[in-house]
Amino acid sequence: MKITGVRTKLYEFDLARPISDANDPAGRQHVTNLAVFIDTDTGITGTALGSPAARSHIHGMVNDLLIGRDPRGVKGLWKKMVDAVFKSNNRGIVNDALSAIDVALWDIKAKANHEPLWKTLGASTRKVKAYASGIEIGLSDDDMRAFYTSLAARGVSAGKLKVGLDMDTDLRRLAIMRDALATSGKPPVLMIDSNEYWSPKQAIRHISRIEREFDLTWVEEPARRWDYRGLRLVSQSVKAAVATGENLDDISEFMPLFLNEAIDVIEVGSGTSGITGALQVADMAYGFDLPVALMNSPANFMAHLAAALPNHYMMEVAELGREVALTFDCRIEDGWIVLGDTPGHGMVFDEARLAALEVTAPSPRGGAIGWGRRRGAGLYEVPPGEPQEIGEE
Repeated sequence: MKITGVRTKLYEFDLARPISDANDPAGRQHVTNLAVFIDTDTGITGTALGSPAARSHIHGMVNDLLIGRDPRGVKGLWKKMVDAVFKSNNRGIVNDALSAIDVALWDIKAKANHEPLWKTLGASTRKVKAYASGIEIGLSDDDMRAFYTSLAARGVSAGKLKVGLDMDTDLRRLAIMRDALATSGKPPVLMIDSNEYWSPKQAIRHISRIEREFDLTWVEEPARRWDYRGLRLVSQSVKAAVATGENLDDISEFMPLFLNEAIDVIEVGSGTSGITGALQVADMAYGFDLPVALMNSPANFMAHLAAALPNHYMMEVAELGREVALTFDCRIEDGWIVLGDTPGHGMVFDEARLAALEVTAPSPRGGAIGWGRRRGAGLYEVPPGEPQEIGEE
């Protein structure tokens, strides 16, 4: 089996609801995605979802490094790509490209094995514990309640709330989320995520206040992703565990957090240098006896990796409606993501639907420049009603 080429298609659509956090409380709903197809001489095609900004890098990496190679040697090809970007480093858009390619290669490998990816990765179970994550700081209380209640109806009892801009609002909405999750019939498990908006001292003050009323399982990104001193200080000063890692690209960026005891729950996803890179970080976490939590993904496809990790805790489920051009083979049942038996990662592009959504270039509404950091971050809090930039009307 040999790789023969790569194809990509840009497409745009509206999410099921706007997504928002402390850095962008207004949020966005219209997004641009990149469908990635890696073809082989056997007729098997591996697919992935990629960053639109990484499109040229995806084509360049495949054409320059992978054409004619056996795609089943995924880890070796991952190393080949990482070595090729040694000087510029596996970060940012380069990492986005490598990650998408790696996911598509694992899809090919599982399809060649005629089995779902969770089996190819060595899992003995198809079930992964789920937690609900609305990414919802801009939603009304009623819409936020409806989201968590909908997942509680399928047995999900854990949830993560976006916080950081207003203490009274955070406390009120935590109570709403808790009560919605309690309708699952199970004890609610509560987490919060401030998305690096606070300084370490701000985080300690806010989290300590919240912990007077709520039992928090973890606090996510309470300080900058690389700030091992600040994250360690938070971890040592509050009752909840500190979770971080979703915005780190490579295992090397996790090492200072491990070595300085700055992290209690390790978060990885397809952006952690693909499935191969995420597996490396998860293995390192296992060596430190630390749990891993998988980040959300379209159609929950990264649950295939989660199922294979002995130290996996629970996986984020966002239900954003990103599957508009996909069919997929998994479901949520009694609080668990239940993976199917379709060979590969279970996501299949609907070519007709994809063609209807295809664009030649990302629109301004598609959020091509990514996510920024809100004014005042780490210094002072800017409530949702105030402008992002000083001088804005």
